[in-house]
Amino acid sequence: MKVEKIGVVGCGIMGSGIAQNCARSGYQVVALDVSEEMVNKGLKGIASSLKRSVDKGKISQQEMDAILARIQGTTSMSDFTGCDLTIEAVTEDLELKKKIFLQLDQTCPPHAILATNTSVLSVTDMAAATKRPEKVLGMHFANPVPVMKSLEMVRTISTSDETVATAKAVGERLGKKVIVVKDQAGFVANRILTPFLLNAVRMVEAGCPKEDIDALVTEGLGHPMGPLTLLDLIGIDTVFRGASAIYEELKDPQYNPPTLMRKMVAMGWYGRKTGKGFYTY
Repeated sequence: MKVEKIGVVGCGIMGSGIAQNCARSGYQVVALDVSEEMVNKGLKGIASSLKRSVDKGKISQQEMDAILARIQGTTSMSDFTGCDLTIEAVTEDLELKKKIFLQLDQTCPPHAILATNTSVLSVTDMAAATKRPEKVLGMHFANPVPVMKSLEMVRTISTSDETVATAKAVGERLGKKVIVVKDQAGFVANRILTPFLLNAVRMVEAGCPKEDIDALVTEGLGHPMGPLTLLDLIGIDTVFRGASAIYEELKDPQYNPPTLMRKMVAMGWYGRKTGKGFYTY
């Protein structure tokens, strides 16, 4: 199956990044959110990101204009009736995602593939909410989407070979290194990354200055970003929910979020998106 038009559910950091990446790769894109305000915020973020690329000489103004022209913002799921692939990129809430997949199944054309950008939640549970489980899979992009090259493609026990092949071809056209993984708690990336991030928080709880932790990781381990800076970028609430979901399934204590993280989430200190996390923005 040839994919020409892609729907994206959610115009937040991940959704807008996915929409930008798809449009820049030549796809027609329909980007949906719950309100005009959220849609416009996402489109404005895409335009700002592309403008930085123009300023750096990576793309021309004409290319930027063409990319933006390929993106249609909407608040109506009925605009997904012409999409060949739809990627859900809302908050990590399984019940919410299942409701969205039920709606997508009723709205999108029969041939359309339905994908989720979840980083840890069960893709199988979302597929079970539809009448086309063979056409459901995970497409977990790394943040920021336009920059990071990896794409975890999550296959359930019901995902067909054709669905995997079609989605993989899309991922490769987006310039990603596609890695096909099983539908298991945390998949691969977050099974590895989550304990690393949580242990950094535990070291803060133990009294180690956050700046020292980040410096040791960047200067000593060669990472481009320290774990606490990375937590602020991803969203402390997002990592908290993801870690909790993995812990709930595996009961492995290394995935149980530290008390400090629980308190920060309760206070609304999510990182960059709220202006305060481990650092102030």
